[in-house]
Amino acid sequence: MNLLTKNLTSTVTVGSRGKMNMAEKTIGRVAKATGCKVQTIRYYEQIGLLPEPRRSEGNQRLYTEDTVKRLTFIRHARDLGFPLQAVRNLLKLSDSPDQPCDEADEIVISQLADINKRIRQLTDLKTEMERMLDHCKGGPMSDCRVIEVLYDHSLCETQHTE
Repeated sequence: MNLLTKNLTSTVTVGSRGKMNMAEKTIGRVAKATGCKVQTIRYYEQIGLLPEPRRSEGNQRLYTEDTVKRLTFIRHARDLGFPLQAVRNLLKLSDSPDQPCDEADEIVISQLADINKRIRQLTDLKTEMERMLDHCKGGPMSDCRVIEVLYDHSLCETQHTE
């Protein structure tokens, strides 16, 4: 057994009870390593995106490196805007590495379509807001174009709603 293997398989006492394999991490260390909040990690366990962790004798959650990698995957997918169901589907696909990636491509194509739709909506919103301000006379509230447009959507020139 080499030194690296020996270090990975050694144990350490956690608190006054229980032992943990050195390759395992507590929830706080996993949170720090992945940039996820502890509550988020627990939530992902609760909804089945992460496996239930092993527990120490003191009932402390202990995570493997595979779980840390899975959480990193989830975090990155969420940062890219994928909804939880898409993340769940992508994880399921990643668990079957020998199948074609067509389904993963379809999930990304769908996400990209959603992003493009939101970009169009935001562009329309920006245009409408700028137009409201351009038409503002700076007078009393009774003549305020912003208030007038908010009361009457027909004054808008763009379709900024779904």
